[in-house]
Amino acid sequence: MQRVGRHGRQPPEGGPMENGVGQEPGTHEPPPAEGPAPPRAPRARPRLVFHTQLAHGSPTGRIEGFTNVKELYAKIAEVFDISPTEILFCTLNTHKVDMQKLLGGQIGLEDFIFAHVRGETKEVEVTKTEDALGLTITDNGAGYAFIKRIKEGSIINRLQTVCVGDSIEAINDHTIVGCRHYEVARMLRELPRAQPFTLRLVQPKKAFDMIGQRTRSSKSPSEGSVASGKETLRLRTQGPAVLEEGPSPSEEEAARRVDDLLESYMGIRDSELASTMVEAAKGSPGVAQLSRGLDSVLGEFAFPQEFVAEVWAAVCHPKEGQE
Repeated sequence: MQRVGRHGRQPPEGGPMENGVGQEPGTHEPPPAEGPAPPRAPRARPRLVFHTQLAHGSPTGRIEGFTNVKELYAKIAEVFDISPTEILFCTLNTHKVDMQKLLGGQIGLEDFIFAHVRGETKEVEVTKTEDALGLTITDNGAGYAFIKRIKEGSIINRLQTVCVGDSIEAINDHTIVGCRHYEVARMLRELPRAQPFTLRLVQPKKAFDMIGQRTRSSKSPSEGSVASGKETLRLRTQGPAVLEEGPSPSEEEAARRVDDLLESYMGIRDSELASTMVEAAKGSPGVAQLSRGLDSVLGEFAFPQEFVAEVWAAVCHPKEGQE
């Protein structure tokens, strides 16, 4: 990553400096005014410039000035002269469909962004012979829900045409573009057993060295994490992006436990949502307070009370061996 900053003019040689401005030789600093000194203007941070490519192959572009995922996609689309709606998701530091490298709400300042764009559309008929299909769903924060994990031995696992990274565009010809991942997971759970249904999927466009692969994601302690001890750019749904230190190992581990709970209760994985819940749990003295806090900021999820209790226990009282 390159940091681009503005260099102020150098003061005349030998001249003193005041607030970064050179004074003429022979002049004196004015006496300090009585009373508290006026607050210094915050030091301007350098512009953050990130490198990006299309995952299936492209020249390298440079983007800057985004504060959330939608703006990030718009910047990438502008560089490569495509529509933002062509971008399914982004990975960091790899062009492969690697769900452990998925871009979430944080980007390391040295990360290289690869954008995976729409490839072929396919339809698959599924018969729900069990309550669980074996899918874990996530979304890109800009309207597309996609498959993050396929459980071994599950219904979906037996359908070779369905792959990790496929975006779910429609269920029984009912478009779900614009739905959040938890809404899509709920729709799939509520489908009746023994009645076939159709999924319309969009696979990411593949480079030649990726054709024929059926990528699967396995659990990893590093999933969704960013480099610890380094500054990261945190993207927010509302408000400007902020620079902050990367999560500590204990915070990463707590977020991983909460992400596992999200998968087991709701069939979704969302590292940014898990991190938000970790922050809320650390600031809550008990389960009741955490439940009220989550309702105030994440009420649309309608988390069951037993789930909230497990989140609080996982963050504030991890079992022995979980540290």
